[in-house]
Amino acid sequence: MTSVQTSNPLIQGRTARLLNIGVVAQTAAKTVPQNATQTIFTVSGGRVLITCLYGLVTTVIGGTTPAAKLVATPATGTANDMSATLTITSFEVGAVIALAGPVASALNGQSKSGSVAGQSVPQIVAPGTIGVNVSAADATGAIQWTLCYVPLDRPVAVIAN
Repeated sequence: MTSVQTSNPLIQGRTARLLNIGVVAQTAAKTVPQNATQTIFTVSGGRVLITCLYGLVTTVIGGTTPAAKLVATPATGTANDMSATLTITSFEVGAVIALAGPVASALNGQSKSGSVAGQSVPQIVAPGTIGVNVSAADATGAIQWTLCYVPLDRPVAVIAN
């Protein structure tokens, strides 16, 4: 009996991830903002193609119906919503909130820590900031954000804030 090789031995681990989804930047867990936008990533030097952007709940989300959305604020120009809002009330530890893909589509997520649909279409973001906006003035909890991107210009830097 012969064995069948299911992956290329020359392209493994970090290299395979880099080829499939790009470079990864990750924040520390951050307390959710209250009725405000909080910067989670800073993009400088050029545009990036976002292939995956998601948050992992690290402290249960509380408050009076907090709703989250992602916002791109360019260094030059006008801010725009990367997503529509998702109500995140009572999201448990381990729950995932993900960018759906098309600009202004609702975030993907559910209050349980099982699984969630990832990004279906990449987004191009100009130099500036990427932030999370939470609408409730009494929102509580914390989220760790992960961004996967492909640099479109040189030199590009993405800093997790």
